[in-house]
Amino acid sequence: MKNAARLARFSAALLAIAGLGWVLAGQAAQPDQQGLPTDWSHRHLIFSQPATDEQAASVAQDPRYWQQWYRQNIVRVLPPSEGDFGDGGFGQPGRFAPRGFGGNQGIQGDWSEDLGMGANAGAGVFPAKYEFQPGIASCSDYVVFSTGLAGSTSQATVVAYNNLYSGCIGQAPSVYWAYNTGGPIYTSPAISGDGTQVAFVQSTAGTSGLASLVLLTFKAGGTVGSPASITTVSGSSYRTCTAPCMTEVPLVNGSGTQIDDRTSSAFPDYKHDTIWVGGAFGWLHKITGVFRGNPAEVKTGGYPVPVSGAVSLSSPVYDQTSGDVFVGDSGGYLYRVTTTGTPIVTPSGQIDHGTGLVAGPIVDSTAEKIYVFSSSDGGASCAGSPCTGVFQLAVLFGSGTTGAEVEVGTSSLTPSPLYEGAFDNAYESSANATGSLYVCGNTGGAPTIYKIPITTSTMGTVLTGTTLTSAATACSPVTDVSNPNATPNPNEWIFASAQNSGSGNNCASGGCIMNLVVKPWQASTAYVVGQEVLDTNFQIQVVRTAGTSKATMPTWSTTVGGSTSDGANLRWLNQGPLAASYATWLPSHAYTTGQEIVDSNGNIELATVNANSKAGTHPTWKTAVDATTSEGVGLEKWLNVGAIATASQAAAGGTGGIIMDNVVGSGTLAGASQIYYSTQSNQTCGTSGTGGCAVQASQSALQ
Repeated sequence: MKNAARLARFSAALLAIAGLGWVLAGQAAQPDQQGLPTDWSHRHLIFSQPATDEQAASVAQDPRYWQQWYRQNIVRVLPPSEGDFGDGGFGQPGRFAPRGFGGNQGIQGDWSEDLGMGANAGAGVFPAKYEFQPGIASCSDYVVFSTGLAGSTSQATVVAYNNLYSGCIGQAPSVYWAYNTGGPIYTSPAISGDGTQVAFVQSTAGTSGLASLVLLTFKAGGTVGSPASITTVSGSSYRTCTAPCMTEVPLVNGSGTQIDDRTSSAFPDYKHDTIWVGGAFGWLHKITGVFRGNPAEVKTGGYPVPVSGAVSLSSPVYDQTSGDVFVGDSGGYLYRVTTTGTPIVTPSGQIDHGTGLVAGPIVDSTAEKIYVFSSSDGGASCAGSPCTGVFQLAVLFGSGTTGAEVEVGTSSLTPSPLYEGAFDNAYESSANATGSLYVCGNTGGAPTIYKIPITTSTMGTVLTGTTLTSAATACSPVTDVSNPNATPNPNEWIFASAQNSGSGNNCASGGCIMNLVVKPWQASTAYVVGQEVLDTNFQIQVVRTAGTSKATMPTWSTTVGGSTSDGANLRWLNQGPLAASYATWLPSHAYTTGQEIVDSNGNIELATVNANSKAGTHPTWKTAVDATTSEGVGLEKWLNVGAIATASQAAAGGTGGIIMDNVVGSGTLAGASQIYYSTQSNQTCGTSGTGGCAVQASQSALQ
């Protein structure tokens, strides 16, 4: 009771402070920024909610806690000066197609911009997005993409777009700025707290590159094909240089020799104005004064830190609560590096025996748990083969330990990489680290979605979901998008892409991005007809009769088309297992009871008898949930079991990492709630050309 009362008082304080539009760092009364950066690093340092005064006092010191809080709690609005964002009609070009999609369910990009022929920063590389004011979707907001190309007078290495939303005046999007910074960028960019600077690691072209951390102060100008000129200055001159300007901090080893980095992204510690980044040959770099001082690599007191010998590091994560940096390497080990005094390096046991730890760990700074993603655990417990695994370790793990493992499919001698998963909103909103972690595993075969239930920081029995492809290929990181502003109730999706052989209805057996509804059931909640949740059996349950759910979860019917009673009035209809795609209706076809198709309205129809479909065109489908469509005497009868719970869009070579920005309610801001990603191979990029594409896809039709 005491902890509950303390949490209530602390939550009230959070609401009061957040109402000021501040993200806090250091002392709780000192505002650090007003904007909201979203980049790769915000997926890797997360916070379940504090349950004690001590936890609250700790996490409140980290600006990233407040940034996460804003994403979960602030309803986005449109400032009057930005104009009208339209009516949100699903027929507008460039929307996510609605559930009723006229025969072709798919994700449609609001825009798709050419980054250059061959542009491809990498499968684990994310764009970075900046909102200048939390809660306001402004046409000044921008998103940054690296191209992965060497750069020239006719090719930018990094580009930012603004005027992002369909209701902005003028072209949407517009190139905000584009520069050739002197070398290819193979890692994810990050953005300063105030949105005025961008940081990333770039290499020199060729197989034996030399890497530098680049800090860039921008102004409008340039295009992808005609980048603007930019001045390079020393670190001591950077703070007062005239934009556009940049400084390069060479990444060096312990002897002062510059080395390469193509695997480790820059992690900003906003509070201490520091960036942590790994590099080739196992060196961990600490660069200070990055956004507010004079940028320089620390070269004394044990820095740079020799972490892992001759192998490359993946992206590091700095945890303010423990004061440690956590980083993996291509040899499959995770390391804990202390940052107080002379660094002390503690290695785990070998966690990955395949591709190595290509993704940085995810650290829950509140619960002080680390999650690590292994392409192969080196064992033989998956049908005599190694397993793909997710490992959990305590932040103070001991030397040689590997923590707890759950298996997420089989592996092989030559597995695909396993990229990071994503925690759901329930986990990040919980006060006891309880929720779910979704991961795209099975690295020895077809990429498969797995759900890992977590109860008070303990990983439970894994649930196996749908496969995303028809063949063995690589999968992207998983991104969870929870929309607390959707009406009448919040909704939630996960997004992932496959590099080839995608199963989605719009994948054409190529690279593809897919989304899946994963909203969990909630107690004592009013539901309306047609709402969908993902049950504990990885099946979609659809409301057939409106009502309020019970205080405890019902025992779900596992029969497709079966009914579940939930309270006095609420009734659920089992749509069946969540799948990446469905067959379409065929004329004069023999259907058997239990088969499902997606109809021309985007609803799932369940065959209820063993019969043939009619000749000619499809029947006129009943659109109401639980309604029956009869094709005629002696012909098939269909039961409408609700809207399709997935969507897809072709993406050549798959996508890189996927980020989201605004989440808005239905009709609030048409075109102002998106995901962003880049393709991994060349394709036609809207009307802007052919190459690797920077893509924005809107959420407005997924309400």
